[in-house]
Amino acid sequence: MAEDVGTEEPDEAHRRPPGVDDATIEAPGMLTKALEYTERARGHLYAVHHMTGGADRMLAEAVRMLRQAGHEEQAGLVERELLGRDVVPGMWTYQLIEAYNETYYRTFTAVEQQVRQDLAAGRRHLAEAEMQHAARSRLRRHTAP
Repeated sequence: MAEDVGTEEPDEAHRRPPGVDDATIEAPGMLTKALEYTERARGHLYAVHHMTGGADRMLAEAVRMLRQAGHEEQAGLVERELLGRDVVPGMWTYQLIEAYNETYYRTFTAVEQQVRQDLAAGRRHLAEAEMQHAARSRLRRHTAP
């Protein structure tokens, strides 16, 4: 049995405001897509933060193991050169995330929201909602008895 694909128009939150043309829908849509990529990049920064922290804990264990095995010189080298080291000058990974959020991410989200508000009554994913409705309409036409 075919899944019900719905027959209604997009809900109000995803319906094109009156008088808004295709180009005005597409431009904020591209800005939102760019924001989505930024969201992914931000997630990768958190992954780097977690992985680097995990690696640093492993380094501490390696130092302990080297000392236990009688390799004080190598333990000292790892401890001096790597353990707790800044990932970029003056920063640990949590500071990178904070700087990214403060300098770039928050501004990006505010600008994207303002453009959507100015051009599309603040509505999100209008092009996608219209694509969804068109795809469902085509499916209904091809599966109608």
